[in-house]
Parts: sequence; structure tokens; C-alpha cells
Amino acid sequence: MSKRALLLINRHSRKGEKSLPLAVEYFYAHDMELIIKPVKHPDELGMVVREYQNQIDFVIVGGGDGTLNAVVDSLVETNLPLGILPLGTANDLARTLNLPLTMKEACDVIGKGKTKSIDLGWVNGKYFFNVASMGLSVDITEKLSRGVKRRWGILAYGITALQVIGSTRPFRATIKVDGQCFPIKTIQIAIGNGRYYGGGMAIANDAAIDDQRLDLYSIELEHWWQIFPLIWHLPKGEHHQLNWVRSIEGKLIEVYTHDSYNINTDGEITTITPAKFKVIPHALKVFVL
Repeated sequence: MSKRALLLINRHSRKGEKSLPLAVEYFYAHDMELIIKPVKHPDELGMVVREYQNQIDFVIVGGGDGTLNAVVDSLVETNLPLGILPLGTANDLARTLNLPLTMKEACDVIGKGKTKSIDLGWVNGKYFFNVASMGLSVDITEKLSRGVKRRWGILAYGITALQVIGSTRPFRATIKVDGQCFPIKTIQIAIGNGRYYGGGMAIANDAAIDDQRLDLYSIELEHWWQIFPLIWHLPKGEHHQLNWVRSIEGKLIEVYTHDSYNINTDGEITTITPAKFKVIPHALKVFVL
């Protein structure tokens, strides 16, 4: 495989500023030809990939899950493989793919050149890797500041969740999964393509990023005390054991609400309800162990 790569590192990510010189050194050791393009904002990533698509063989992205989400649409469009340098706070896609989280080992994975095809989720025209969700998770996303993530790392998700959960209100929605309808009252709907999200929580205990399905859960609390068993089961992907958490899997999911609700994909707010979700099998090649 040729080794001409576009290297994009989000310097505002948790480890981004210190990582660029190290990454360049490691990739040169693997005899790679690099195009290094400074990017001031993640919104520019897709434009840069499209600009250089005919000069490169693959794209290397350093950052967190939000940075990867910003570039995924352009990777699908250009059919370029993705190398991942996990430099964010949660690094859930790297966890899902069982990639090393240290710089040298992550560079070595890309340098060895082994790839696999993964599925992608799709909602209202936007691709995503891990999970799309609405309700409580959006409240957390809107409150979660860069400063809190830098200070507390992965603990920032739990700290912020405790701050917002008391003010989160249930909403009514209709879920349609592969043609079957479910009217619900919920505080959160999450729809996963990969396995991990939110700093290592599992969307389902058997979820995989190449299983060609979406995993949905809806948190339908009736009493305040139910939050405590939820906190215990949710990180392990065992929330399906609780009778107030609805768990469904499917290939095509639609969500309808009376008012429009924001939807975040891989931790970034990108669209609103009503929403149509589907899984796109074998949509993208990524470098793996």
C-alpha cells in the first residue's frame, strides 16, 4: 500500500497541541509521505480532505470523537481509508476498534497498513461512528465545556451528568423500528452503530461496529430512585436488564416528536427531530491492529 497521507490534528483536542511533532516523527520512521495542513476549526476538515483527495492514499486524523465526526462525511465521499490518533477525552471509536491509546502504538497501527471495513450510522443525511442521541445526552453535551474536559478528563462526563440530570424533563416520542411503532415517554433515546460512547459506556453488551445493525435504548423512568440502578447498569451495556429501559435493535429507525429536539452524533449536535436513522454496512475502511 502506498503511504501518502494527509495528517490532520485538532490542536484544541485534549492532547492535540503536544502530539503533532511526535506523530510526524513516528510516521517518517514508517517512510510515509505527509501533507500536514493546519486546521483552525473542525468544520474545515471536510473541505481540506476534498481539496487533497487526489494527492493522497489515506487520511490520518488526530483528535477526539467530535473531530472524527467532523471528517466522516468527506471520507465516505472520497472513499479514503482512515487512520486514527486518539487524542480526545473519551476516544470511544478507538475503544470500539480496540486501538491503542498511546501515540507511538497508534502510529504503528497505521504504519503497518492493516485495514478493515466498518459500518456507519446515518441520520438525516449525517454519518456517525458511535452513537446518536437526544434528551439527557444533549443536555450534557451543551453543558460540557472544553475546560471541564481538560481538567477532569473522562470523569467530566459523569460530573456533568450529575449536574444536569435533576433538571432533565421527560418528553414524548414515537419510535418506528423496521416498521413497528412504539409511543413512549422518555428522558433519553440513544441509537448506536458502534459499541462505546460517553467515555466507555456500551450501547449494548454485544454491539459491534460491523454487525450491520443499530442498537436503540430509551430511558423511561417512572420514579427518581430508578436512576441509581441505571447508573450501575448503563456503563456495562446491561441496561436492557431494567424494565424501565426499552432496548430494540434494527436496521431502519425513525423518531418523531411534537417539538423539535436536538440530536447529537458522536458528541456533537448536528441535526434535529424528526429523524430517520439507518446503518450503512461496510461504509469506510479504518486502520486496525
